Amino acid sequence: MIRTDLLHAIALTFLAAPPVRAEPDPAVAAALATAAPGTRIGLVVVDEGGREIVAIRPDERFMPASNTKMFTTAAAFAMLPTAGPDDAGATVRLEGRDVVLTGRGDARLSSAADCRTDCLVDLARAVARRTRVVGDVVGDDSAFPDERWPAGMSWNNMAGRYGTAISALTIDDNVLTLVVRPGAAGAAPTILGDGYHRIENRAVTVLGAGKASLDVARLPGGDVLRVEGTVPVDAAPDTLLVGLDDPAHRAAWRLAALLRAEGVRVTGRVVVRHRPIGPSDDLRMRGPAPPPRPPAPAVLARLVPPPLAEDLRVTNKLSQNLHADLLLRRVGAVGGTGSVADGRAAVGAMLDRAGVARGAYDFADGSGMSSYNRVSPRATVRFLRWAGTQPWGEAWRATLPVGGVDGTLTRRFLGTALAGKVFAKTGTLNATNALSGHMIAASGRMLTFSALANDVPGDGSATAAIDAALVAVAAAN
Repeated sequence: MIRTDLLHAIALTFLAAPPVRAEPDPAVAAALATAAPGTRIGLVVVDEGGREIVAIRPDERFMPASNTKMFTTAAAFAMLPTAGPDDAGATVRLEGRDVVLTGRGDARLSSAADCRTDCLVDLARAVARRTRVVGDVVGDDSAFPDERWPAGMSWNNMAGRYGTAISALTIDDNVLTLVVRPGAAGAAPTILGDGYHRIENRAVTVLGAGKASLDVARLPGGDVLRVEGTVPVDAAPDTLLVGLDDPAHRAAWRLAALLRAEGVRVTGRVVVRHRPIGPSDDLRMRGPAPPPRPPAPAVLARLVPPPLAEDLRVTNKLSQNLHADLLLRRVGAVGGTGSVADGRAAVGAMLDRAGVARGAYDFADGSGMSSYNRVSPRATVRFLRWAGTQPWGEAWRATLPVGGVDGTLTRRFLGTALAGKVFAKTGTLNATNALSGHMIAASGRMLTFSALANDVPGDGSATAAIDAALVAVAAAN
């Protein structure tokens, strides 16, 4: 558990002392030197009074990868109601004979057979109680502008679960599952979906055991999944998680299937309503407000998801990209249009309050998938210390993974003096590793740190070097 007395000390002594440039202990320098040649690492560590213990490349800007989620989730804690039922649940209504499923930014809507909360089937049953015949089934994600991928995200991530499209109408984390079973040696394996995509099976079953090695590709806007690779003949059945291109369409398609299962005849098509990105969604081009929309028919049923605080915990502990990018849009909808530009402005306003210099950062998304994101280690530490002074600070810190205990730090710091004593957000992207947060040093003091590594060559990782450096800092303090 995090020591609350030390956390309060962070708040009480926030920026009490000016930063002092410090050279690293030889053990810290030796640990960082184990990173692959060419790796650029920035590391800032401060004590409870704000004195810099280590400052290596403190003001250089780095790609932060999923450290970006810290800033997004903090903005959500600051701007959105996190306790009590979430008010962003999906709704369903009837427009004549058409069924309209509307998303409002809820990240947890589920169509799983074993769903217990926030279930799409509950909306299907509400329709079935009202009518036994419907026309079109419409997926409406116009609560946010149609900005499905962040600027600067690698195209190769689009077909996978880490880079799935972002939409106000989300279903099953915007992924679908393919089941893979080996065939005879030399033959194609069996690949089963649920009929939403056509599958072009180019995979081959090979002799041996082990796991499948498969790649999935999909052209943007296409309905064909091309699967290539190998599946050992003795492999157990496996699954492939595929990212969605149009989540609103998928959600409406799943609703149509659930309606049929409830005995409702669907006579029309599955269609979508998107809101194209326009000048009103760009802060630089914003003009007069558009005319109000005509009132929609009354809502037939509305889902009430669990408290947003639960999802914020999942977002940081598991580094959930989709949920983070939806949070950016949700904070952008507070006084704005729900655009990425509005979300970035909200995060920027928060960092202004934290005293972070504007030149120290740039964010293009809420998850860290964009290669356009930049932040300096010193700015990150300043933000972390400011967050500790906020009314929501302790609840927010509790969403960070704990070294050797949970989330994306479950397997890190095991067997070291920092096991259970690091509370930090991880980050991994092309040529990038990051870890920022708090740790309890050997003295019992709480230290705040940010370690950002870029230009990691090849398929290498700077994670081990970062972890060893932090262990050395903690031991010396």
